[in-house]
Amino acid sequence: QVQLVESGGGLVQAGGSLRLSCVASGSISSIRAMRWYRQAPGKQRELVAAIITDGGSTNYADSVKGRFTISRDNAKNTVYLQMNSLKPEDTAVYYCNAQYGYFSNSWGQGTQVTVSS
Repeated sequence: QVQLVESGGGLVQAGGSLRLSCVASGSISSIRAMRWYRQAPGKQRELVAAIITDGGSTNYADSVKGRFTISRDNAKNTVYLQMNSLKPEDTAVYYCNAQYGYFSNSWGQGTQVTVSS
């Protein structure tokens, strides 16, 4: 089992920055990938960014490329999402996800990000 706790959301003006954190606990060694998703009101949850445990490769949704950066601190069992040049359309609840084992997933409780125009 893997447990996740997110933090770092809040209210920011357009053009501002926020950094989200996701602390993992439990079966850390079984984590294969960590991902950030977001869900805006009335919309489906969408993948924002991912980082693969083995090798550290990353990928991003087209809508956030060049503005968001996913990174990890293995010593702290933490994954970050640095969000720069925020836009009102980035407003959503952001969720951390851990893929572990072969078919298992864990989700955090979500953190609200609101970008005002």
